[in-house]
Amino acid sequence: MIKKISQIACSLLVVLMLVSCKNTKQKLQEFVVTYNKTIAPSFRADNITLTTARGYINDGKIELRFETDLEQNEANKSAAVTSFPKLIKLMIDKDQIPRQLIEEGVQFDVYFLADDNTVLDKEVLTGESLKDFLK
Repeated sequence: MIKKISQIACSLLVVLMLVSCKNTKQKLQEFVVTYNKTIAPSFRADNITLTTARGYINDGKIELRFETDLEQNEANKSAAVTSFPKLIKLMIDKDQIPRQLIEEGVQFDVYFLADDNTVLDKEVLTGESLKDFLK
């Protein structure tokens, strides 16, 4: 009798664990909601006026946009090419960009935008590029 109860309890425990596990698409969606509600409103960095996340569940991709007060010119573009990757690395270290999602195959397209919403710099984070990026 106790053996039968133990088997049922173990079976229920396994089913509960499987149900509670989230797949990558659910984690992607959860990250986007969390980012926009908690990280974005309090995000502070030089020249950044706004940041938002947008998820593309079917493509397995997240787009992060960093809007700045910088004009689109060569000097700002050159500065962005060196400073923006440092900001992204810091965000990965702080888990504001989750390494786990990237390692699970989610691609992050990260844009650093001028005050007219043109691209100053763009970085693409994938499982492959993450290794080179964090060096």
